[in-house]
Amino acid sequence: MAEADGVGPTIAAALLDWATVDWHREVVRKWREAGVRMVDERAEGIPRTLAGLTIVVTGSLEEFSRDDAKAAILGRGGKASGSVSKKKTDFVVAGEKPGSKYDKAIQLGVPVLDESGFGVLLADGPDAARAVTLNPPAANPPE
Repeated sequence: MAEADGVGPTIAAALLDWATVDWHREVVRKWREAGVRMVDERAEGIPRTLAGLTIVVTGSLEEFSRDDAKAAILGRGGKASGSVSKKKTDFVVAGEKPGSKYDKAIQLGVPVLDESGFGVLLADGPDAARAVTLNPPAANPPE
């Protein structure tokens, strides 16, 4: 559990401690009986083309709300992030009025996609999307 994204040893230990309390397990049992989903129910027909990738969406997209874009990324195994980092961000999707996240991506040499490129990324994966980025990769981007 400690190896899951966003979970470390402290949170994992706290969750395990929480699960040892009888009335906590009873609450979970009641939630399950009431229909609460206990696992991520990703549609099986969606390929995990973004597994291991982190994508930042900035600005307004025409075909996707912010939540829809995030769901599309997560459903394909990717991580949706709110900040741009040279070492942790694989793509930035820039819609209308993208602001400082777009500027930072350009400065750091992170590949930027428009909404059409986002569609390519979702459908065909990162290799196909790199061919349609808005910015050429920087030769020696700043760290």
